[in-house]
Amino acid sequence: MEYLQFERGLSGNTLVAYERDLHKFSEITGKNPLKSGAEEVSELLRHMHKSGQSAKSQSRILSALRGFYNWAQEEEFVEANPTALFENPRDARSLPVVLSEKEVQKLLDIIPLDGQFSTRDKAIIELLYACGLRVSEACGLKRSLLRLDEGYLIVTGKGNKQRLVPIHKEAIKYLELYLEHERILTAPQANHSDTVFLSNRGAALTRQSIFMKLKRFAAMAGIRKNISPHTLRHSFATHLIERGADLRIVQQLLGHESITTTEIYTHVSAKHLGEKIAAYHPLNRLYSK
Repeated sequence: MEYLQFERGLSGNTLVAYERDLHKFSEITGKNPLKSGAEEVSELLRHMHKSGQSAKSQSRILSALRGFYNWAQEEEFVEANPTALFENPRDARSLPVVLSEKEVQKLLDIIPLDGQFSTRDKAIIELLYACGLRVSEACGLKRSLLRLDEGYLIVTGKGNKQRLVPIHKEAIKYLELYLEHERILTAPQANHSDTVFLSNRGAALTRQSIFMKLKRFAAMAGIRKNISPHTLRHSFATHLIERGADLRIVQQLLGHESITTTEIYTHVSAKHLGEKIAAYHPLNRLYSK
């Protein structure tokens, strides 16, 4: 775990996931990973498949094991990597849930501004959509990394990598209102003096807290889609591409290491284009008469 943290620079969330996956491997096989081989890896994958776990989950645990055995080989704890002959299970990538521009506007308009922490909640939802942030990035946002006068944020993403993200003036407005009028009323805990979004106890807001707030606002807006904070990130990327943004720019804004990850939004956009053609193509109107 120290190797992953200090040499690979993986984020805290990834470290937790990798450690959990390695423990799962030991629990299912009943063996120390250093004394396991390809047979145990195969047993783990069979168990996950039978229990109905997705190809994505199987790929993640296989990646964790692959990284573990690469390290073990370098340290000469094992001679061979038992994951070398295994390919990641193929996953039929499903299209993400995306809100339409009208649905996003309804969501933003419905958030009340007359209650305790209402400006904070408004600022968070505005920010998630305006900047396409991961919810963990919003939770970890630092006041010292805000550049609101210049119109951008410095965001710390996966692997503690930082990127510049432009911020829309509407999100700036509510963020400044929160910082000037609400945040100053909450005494931050000692290790959260630089944290932007605080709970009523002065700690950083949790991902679960933001998830529940978004669910409540979506219900108030009459949105029936099963959404999460990540839906706003998906919607941000999709709307940019539909309006002609370059895929490489969207990749940089989202903080994706690989352009392949960003390409899923071209499929979402293609679906959008197909719907437009179905609605407006003259042949469709001709044959529907």
